[in-house]
Amino acid sequence: MVKNTRFLIFPILVFITTIVYSQNTLPSTEVKTLDGQMVNLADIANEKQFTILSFWATWCSPCKKELDAIAEIYDDWLDSYDMQLVAISVDDARALAKVKPMVAEKGWPYLILTDANQSLMRDLHFQSVPYTVLLKDGEIIYTHNGYLPGDEDELEAKMAAAQ
Repeated sequence: MVKNTRFLIFPILVFITTIVYSQNTLPSTEVKTLDGQMVNLADIANEKQFTILSFWATWCSPCKKELDAIAEIYDDWLDSYDMQLVAISVDDARALAKVKPMVAEKGWPYLILTDANQSLMRDLHFQSVPYTVLLKDGEIIYTHNGYLPGDEDELEAKMAAAQ
């Protein structure tokens, strides 16, 4: 009887943990612009109907591929949706100097923010990049970890379905 009880307790704990740690609102966290100004991410996320947060790093090849792929269709998205993309670098303090030149080289049209302390990673409970969050009216409606070509199409489909 004790063994059967253990098998029941574990799934219940997993379920409760999932409920507690899953969230649908963006934490009110301060991050920096490339010019070093502190901004509240929740305020930025409420500026448009849809906000895509793309967490990336200069050393992350899939991150750069994702942001490049979205850059190719970004103008179409702006025409079709009330949206913005905010690319948030999670590079540490030593690597931050590489962010601004890389963004300039790539010509990414996004708002670029930095989270060198990785506080948002902790607040949103993810461990690796690329990590994408889609918000509608400030509420998290979709998250995705990793990048494969075509993931940007799935992201657009999520926006279209939620419109």
